[in-house]
Amino acid sequence: MKLTLSWLKDHLETSASLEEVVETLTRIGLEVEHLHDPAAQLKDFRIAHVIDAKPHPNADRLRVCMVDTGEGAPVQVVCGAPNARTGLKTVFSAPGTYIPAKKITLGKGVIRGVESLGMLCSAAELELSNDHDGIIELPEDAPIGAVYAQWAGLDDPVIEINLTPNRSDAAGIYGIARDLAAAGLGTLKTPAVETIKGGFAMPQRVTLDFTEDDKHLAPLFALRLVRGVKNGPSPAWLQDRLRAIGLRPINSLVDITNYLTFDRARPLHVFDAKKVAGDLVVRRARAGEELLALDGKTYKLDADMVVIADDKGPESLAGVMGGEHSGCSDDTTDVLIETALWDPANIAHTGRKLGVSTDARYRFERGVDPAFALPGLELATKLVLEFCGGEASDVAICGSAETATRQLRFPWSETKRLTGLDVSKDESTAILTRLGFTVEAAGEDALVDVPSWRPDIEGKADLVEEIARIAGFDTIAAAPLPRNAGVTEPVLTLLQKRMRAARRALAARGLVEAVTWSFVSKEQAQAFGGGDDNRLALANPIAAELSDMRPSLLPGLVTAAGRNAARGFPDVALFEVGQIFLGEDEKGQKIAATGLRRGFALPAGAGRHWSGKERAVGVFDVKADALALLQTLGVATGGLQIVAGGPSWLHPGRSATLQFGPKAVIGHFGELHPRVLQALDVEGPIAAFEIILDALPAPKAKPTKAKAKLELSDLQPVSRDFAFLLDRDQPAGDLIRAVQGADRALITDVSVFDIYEGQGVPEGKKSVGVAVRLQPRDKTLTDVEIEALAHKIVTEAGKKTGAQLRG
Repeated sequence: MKLTLSWLKDHLETSASLEEVVETLTRIGLEVEHLHDPAAQLKDFRIAHVIDAKPHPNADRLRVCMVDTGEGAPVQVVCGAPNARTGLKTVFSAPGTYIPAKKITLGKGVIRGVESLGMLCSAAELELSNDHDGIIELPEDAPIGAVYAQWAGLDDPVIEINLTPNRSDAAGIYGIARDLAAAGLGTLKTPAVETIKGGFAMPQRVTLDFTEDDKHLAPLFALRLVRGVKNGPSPAWLQDRLRAIGLRPINSLVDITNYLTFDRARPLHVFDAKKVAGDLVVRRARAGEELLALDGKTYKLDADMVVIADDKGPESLAGVMGGEHSGCSDDTTDVLIETALWDPANIAHTGRKLGVSTDARYRFERGVDPAFALPGLELATKLVLEFCGGEASDVAICGSAETATRQLRFPWSETKRLTGLDVSKDESTAILTRLGFTVEAAGEDALVDVPSWRPDIEGKADLVEEIARIAGFDTIAAAPLPRNAGVTEPVLTLLQKRMRAARRALAARGLVEAVTWSFVSKEQAQAFGGGDDNRLALANPIAAELSDMRPSLLPGLVTAAGRNAARGFPDVALFEVGQIFLGEDEKGQKIAATGLRRGFALPAGAGRHWSGKERAVGVFDVKADALALLQTLGVATGGLQIVAGGPSWLHPGRSATLQFGPKAVIGHFGELHPRVLQALDVEGPIAAFEIILDALPAPKAKPTKAKAKLELSDLQPVSRDFAFLLDRDQPAGDLIRAVQGADRALITDVSVFDIYEGQGVPEGKKSVGVAVRLQPRDKTLTDVEIEALAHKIVTEAGKKTGAQLRG
């Protein structure tokens, strides 16, 4: 819904600024979606006088103009418009002015060797029209130096409201003004509509041809003839208003109906009386009938649609669009003005079925004010006589505009109960009265008569909304909701919480969740540690390849990765959190969190790369996934043991088991065995991990160790490298723990940077390079202290692992 500020002030006596109007509209529920203020956009454009215009010395089509801008000495402007001439008054923009159509800020320029200190503007450059043929020509009395937008009457802001479907009354500017007046922004000033006395009897008969059950389709149809009119362009003020809201002026008769559609939310239609054959009948359309509408399209009609027909057939689609045959043109001398009430549901059905969206349909399907149907006809008649002359007939009326009075019993306490707003009886009465309701006190309640233009008011809550939106939703005090005694405390178990946390953690590491079947083939079950007996075989499988309960989540994930690879997506990272079945009883059902990476789907995204530096996924990638998952789940990893080797479906030399002891295995990770991949017909490499969430230790109710506080030393850390000779079968992790134990206060990090076997290393031994980071706390370490600590590191390593410092 669009309107201009001046149009609004036709109905509202107010001194409020544009900002106050916009703020109030949004506050009372008529949300302003867009505001276009041409005056703000054109504030720097001035009226100027071309004192002299001479040919450009270096260009045939350019002219050098001396322009009086009303601000001191004339300025020189180079102009290429064909109508630039001496004595012309036009629109001037100085350097620094933003040109809307070109979306540039004008600067000083030199055109073909001649300096130009501004620009003379066309209407297209100001986005006022599509006229590119020349610069704007103004009358001789245009004041030099005046702001063009103000002088031309372009300082009328356009407000666009995002109208909710229930507010059909606000589909007219008069209804919007009524709301603003109720909100205290001014006074509603529109006088009552005068009745036009007919000068002769209505010659055309009108009939409503409906059964008793169909009378609701057209409760009212009224018609008036105005003869002797002279159609032509409508007044400039009316054309300007229609253009401002995006409508194209056509002629006076059509413009009047468009004007009243937006001004009073009262759609009307005009017929060229001389093109109507015989009397008019309002009826259902008949099978096979068609209508060539005003939009130039032909629509096929059916019996669900209502038409206005003459002796030749349909002339108009009721409440939606008129027909082209009886449309008014400049030659029209006799006009039939029609007003009607239509069934909103039928109008909506017709519009949707035909795919027709018009301003009339928009209002009729939401419900128009039945009490204004006949006054709207009188107002249209008045404007037709004023703009086009002629003589009006009596009004032919079929049906009735009378509707049953809707009265609601309204407890004053309802406003407080539903919104928390404490609005007094007097203030509530005043608000409802200003909105057009009739309020009669009845003790602690009130009897409220609903006005005819508010079809959306059906119950007490609707009245509360009216009071609250005018009183101000922003005045409702913020208050926390009480916690009812009946609301239960959180009931998720530790396992359920860990399942949720596991999904978030793995997704955060770039893995995509998959949901696979709980059933696998017997071959797959056997490949992953199950399927040896028939305890977990299905009695009636849905498919031969879904015969056994899965002993692991890996068969489904590996198969999914293979299907992705076969379809051109070789690099995948998948995870699943779900049940696995290791036995037929309840204890044999476990919850596992499993993930895999295939191809180049690395955690850090350093897989396939244009530089050619790439590597496939490996055991350490999924090890990082598994440890990150344990950390997210709050599992303390201080006592976690990583034991080389894993289940039979993992590569024996590239896998490990996670445990807190021989009897507390929590999972495993590694690369899948080539034999298993071959059995599943999937190409590798594939690395995977599986953590049994049921096997994870529960966190202590009261932690016995507090998290160490962060200590940032101002002293420079020291790094020392050591190369130790170890037995070939000795885990490097034992060496790392031994080195860390040499001095836990100074040694902050120990890492392996090299493992070497070969020439220079004795048979059965390996060389392990270890980097040790020392962080002084109180003072800088001396060389003697560093050497002493190095000696201690070598001693501890030899004592606990048998390691010797390599020579």
